[in-house]
Amino acid sequence: MRHRSVVIPCMVALAVAAPATAQSFPTEDATLRRIWQLGMVESQAAKLAQTLLDSIGPRLTGSPGQRAAHDWAVKMYESWGITARNEQYGTWTGWRRGITHVDLIAPRVRSLEGMMLAWSPGTQGRVEGPVVLFPAVQSAQEFEAWLPQARGKFIAWDYAQPTCRPDRQWEEFGATAAGGGRRGGGGGRGGGQGPRPLSSFERMDSLRDAESAAWSQRRLRAAGAEPGGGGNQAVAALRTRFEEAGALGFFQSYWSNDYGVNKVFGAAARRIPTIDLSCEDYGLIFRLAQNNQGPRVRVETEAEFTADAPTFNTIGEIRGTQMPDEYILLSAHFDSWDGSSGATDNGTGTITMMEAMRILRLAYPNPKRSILVGHWSGEEQGLNGSRAWAHDHPEVVQGLQALFNQDNGTGRVVNIGMGGLVGAAGHFGNWMAKLPLEISGQINLGIPGSPAGGGSDHASFACAGAPAFGLGALSWGYSVYTWHTNRDTYDKVVIDDLKNNATLTAMLAYLASEDPDRVPRERRTGISWPQCRDGARRPPGQ
Repeated sequence: MRHRSVVIPCMVALAVAAPATAQSFPTEDATLRRIWQLGMVESQAAKLAQTLLDSIGPRLTGSPGQRAAHDWAVKMYESWGITARNEQYGTWTGWRRGITHVDLIAPRVRSLEGMMLAWSPGTQGRVEGPVVLFPAVQSAQEFEAWLPQARGKFIAWDYAQPTCRPDRQWEEFGATAAGGGRRGGGGGRGGGQGPRPLSSFERMDSLRDAESAAWSQRRLRAAGAEPGGGGNQAVAALRTRFEEAGALGFFQSYWSNDYGVNKVFGAAARRIPTIDLSCEDYGLIFRLAQNNQGPRVRVETEAEFTADAPTFNTIGEIRGTQMPDEYILLSAHFDSWDGSSGATDNGTGTITMMEAMRILRLAYPNPKRSILVGHWSGEEQGLNGSRAWAHDHPEVVQGLQALFNQDNGTGRVVNIGMGGLVGAAGHFGNWMAKLPLEISGQINLGIPGSPAGGGSDHASFACAGAPAFGLGALSWGYSVYTWHTNRDTYDKVVIDDLKNNATLTAMLAYLASEDPDRVPRERRTGISWPQCRDGARRPPGQ
């Protein structure tokens, strides 16, 4: 998922997880009670999540892990008596990750915490060499004159953070400004005393901003570019010049402003490895190089580029008995980055939908409308899988009663936007009124809401005109701590919330299937909808 800021209205939340036995069913609906029993008391969510996240692991597009996950999902659905299949929609660069070992061997010995970026080449064995900083040059010509010095060396590509303590600690514990307070606490001119002195955090933050900007200017000068207007592309192209000059590899660090947390994406270089080091260890080799203290490292990385790999969506179906050509679609993306296990982005959404389908197969085996589930690949590369499937299955888009998508972490669902559909709120109001308060009591309905509600897979269907809804969850530190980071692991999953979300999704699917009326498709006008620029087409090249 591509992260975005979401503002959720304030609400009173329950302080504890829902009890095993609901006390507040508004109706005597036996199917809803059975769904609660299966989802909250007899849940399989933890077992499914452990297998997916620990045993199969990350699901990078084009990797063996992604294919293994698709095959596992089909096997699980078939074991529950649910028809399932993998549908190929295209190909992607095939790549297999191996080990990453990085050791500082001079001026002292220390094993470093690092991970090769996705789609990075390996080292073809163990490699040793010194570490040097990206050069402080004033022009592209000066960079070209320096470039032969890169041969046989590792390049420290990024600015090193001056502190790896999260900002919240500086703000809480840092020395206050004399006569002022911590950041945001008064200050300014007054009484003729001049400007308020800066606090410790303000001094550090100001220095960090200045040094980071200077580092960016250093790389722009080397590329002969100006900020914007293609400057970033020109800087990225410098990696090729380092490769051609015989550099051994790149070290970088994309710190996420929390202890031990880095965001780990894909490599730009294709001939030498790119390794993300922890904030602390990158700072160590950076300072050693900056102070001419001779940092030397030993590196061994293993990776294999393979033939282009087929990309799939996994589709499961419980066929409708009365209106089989109308559909409820449960939706979550299956792919992940592979800096970690892809637990909250989007293993939790995946397990929510798998568990909901398991529950529905047992509690509601003969639905009025057909109930589908889509596990999309290629979401991280631009909603590729869901866009392709929506394009290839116009009959489902046309017959869609409702799509429910979840893709923002492990927390309890607390926000459901109406996607700009002016008539959807009445249907949701009827459905929500039948849910136990332990589930519905914390949910805010965004009426009428933004058109697609963000950059996840429901946009692929909403942009095609269908009723598609995102299930927005509580944060649990998602944007900083687990979103695309090296800490997105099974232990970050909140099982009580995962059970709640699977149960909620199964209940909504049941009620939407039983609803005698179709959810109307009329939408608000005059709203910008950037996600829909290519929504009616297959992704380019797919």
